[in-house]
Amino acid sequence: MGYNWGLIGTGVIAKEMAAALRAVNGEIYGVCSGRPNSAKTFAETHGVSHVFTDADELLADPKLDIAYIATPHNLHYELLLKAIRSGKHVFCEKAITVNEKQLEEVVALAREKNVAVMEGMTLYHMPLYKKLREIVVSGTIGKVKMVQVNFGSCKEYDVNNRFFSKELAGGALLDIGVYAVSFARFFLEKKPNVVLTTPQYFETGVDEQSGILMKNDCGQMAVTALTMRAKQPKRGVVAGEKGFIEVSNYPRADKAAITYTADGHTEEIALGETAKALEYEVADMQAYVADRTEGETLGWTRDVTSLLSEIRNQWGMIYPFERSPA
Repeated sequence: MGYNWGLIGTGVIAKEMAAALRAVNGEIYGVCSGRPNSAKTFAETHGVSHVFTDADELLADPKLDIAYIATPHNLHYELLLKAIRSGKHVFCEKAITVNEKQLEEVVALAREKNVAVMEGMTLYHMPLYKKLREIVVSGTIGKVKMVQVNFGSCKEYDVNNRFFSKELAGGALLDIGVYAVSFARFFLEKKPNVVLTTPQYFETGVDEQSGILMKNDCGQMAVTALTMRAKQPKRGVVAGEKGFIEVSNYPRADKAAITYTADGHTEEIALGETAKALEYEVADMQAYVADRTEGETLGWTRDVTSLLSEIRNQWGMIYPFERSPA
């Protein structure tokens, strides 16, 4: 069954999602933007049937099934609540909310209204990761002991860019760190209950880079390094007692390598296609809507959001629009 999707926002990721929606459903119901001309151009370019003047108008449309939120982080929370109160299912770009308190309110309301909510965390939906999780759970690499995961994005120096804006919840943690922490949580048996971290700030007050060490009570650790002004390979390693898994370009990966400790032999796992990353998200979201389920990914999203809040708590970094990060 196809669903009527409405896009809130017309930026780069919205353009990618439009292509994915057309590939899966063949059409897109609606789009809105704070800039009406942008929404009109977007609709003409991407074959969207209806243009709305604002989010309220889009969400009031009884024909809309799923709202897709592709705005800056600081706007997610209010739009999520509006969409859910309107009885719409919601697919929201990462980071889904800026703190744990916001997300828990969203989840409670979604349960009350019986609607599905999902975060656009690509790696949860890639076929490769579903296979890797099976491999880890089966004990093929033994008990997981350590996860190492890096993400370095060399953003152009521009104090006016949203990536460096504290008012827009910029900084490495919510923009790229959410991927790294999601990767770690995906392969750990339980959510970490110990977090140690330190940041380096950009001149605007956002986190430019950080180191994060996490540990759970299953004897598992995760080590993460984030940078916004220096390139690092997007590389994740899941190390077990019998071998380790390496995943390069992990946010949308379709290949991984397993090295077995006993004899050093390697095995490549290839599954899915990087180019179809958002199509997998669309398919999973629609499956959740059809089944009226939260989806298995929401639990990981809640854990990750909680961890991101704890990290900022330790830094003492609060965005101007929130009273507390937790």
